[in-house]
Amino acid sequence: MTGKRLPEAVPEEGGGGGWHVDARCTNCDVARQLAPELIHEKDGRAEVIRQPRNDAEARQLYAAAFACHTRSIRHPVQRLTPDLDPFPLALDDTVQLCGHNSPHTAGANAYLLRRPAGTSMMIDTPRWSSALADRYEALGPVTDVLLTHRDHAAHGRQYADRFGARLWIHEGDLDAAPDADRVLRGTDPVDIGDGVTAHPLPGHTRGSVLYLADHRYCFSGDSFYWSRTTADLEVAASVTWYSIEELAASLTRTAPRLRFEWVLPGHGDRRRLPAGEMARRLAQLTARTRQLRPQPVDFTALRW
Repeated sequence: MTGKRLPEAVPEEGGGGGWHVDARCTNCDVARQLAPELIHEKDGRAEVIRQPRNDAEARQLYAAAFACHTRSIRHPVQRLTPDLDPFPLALDDTVQLCGHNSPHTAGANAYLLRRPAGTSMMIDTPRWSSALADRYEALGPVTDVLLTHRDHAAHGRQYADRFGARLWIHEGDLDAAPDADRVLRGTDPVDIGDGVTAHPLPGHTRGSVLYLADHRYCFSGDSFYWSRTTADLEVAASVTWYSIEELAASLTRTAPRLRFEWVLPGHGDRRRLPAGEMARRLAQLTARTRQLRPQPVDFTALRW
């Protein structure tokens, strides 16, 4: 984002005349993840609480705007031109956030995982665009598109075909990607190559999977996430479509096998902690989840 001068920072509070969130917002939380000091939740939707005061804060709002799946983060003058697009956005030297979240995946985050050989894997999918595919592929050939579950499968085949990559999904959600090239089966972990292991984790959906890379990165799909509200790992109990009891059983079976520093979910926030601390919190989450019982789907109950 160095090719174009950013708009002047605006010191006044509120969104009057500057950056704002329009009425299409679905309260998916993505904008608050990217600009947490500038965008808060109010009355069940995102709201710009103040204008950026410097270039760093302006960049946060541009990131939120390019990621927003409804294109609800807006400015009356500044256009979202490609030279202002920060994505893919490096989280560290191995993982990039794809941005450009898709309305067909409920605004889920997608990631690129760089491999030592110079290739990458895509975990879940951003909105489809050949121009975006060029951006992602510029980091290196993409060999695999790994789907965590049915809700995030919308553009998997398009990206896999564009990259010449293998498309992965679990048999429990196969009807969402019936032409997948690789189908995970059962509940045992599967090494899928290059330091990456698939751990089937039925619960959120019948075919939910998390992908563990290098004993450092956990791409958890919608199975669990980091909540800023509780400052802890949480399950999205109120939008567990298949079975909260199955999710508890999956965590009980799988959590002791997992060692990671980063939790990288589809929905909910990301977080990096020492691996021992993550293991402790995941064990506590597993115990809490075993106490949960089925409840009606309620998106407003999510503790982002």
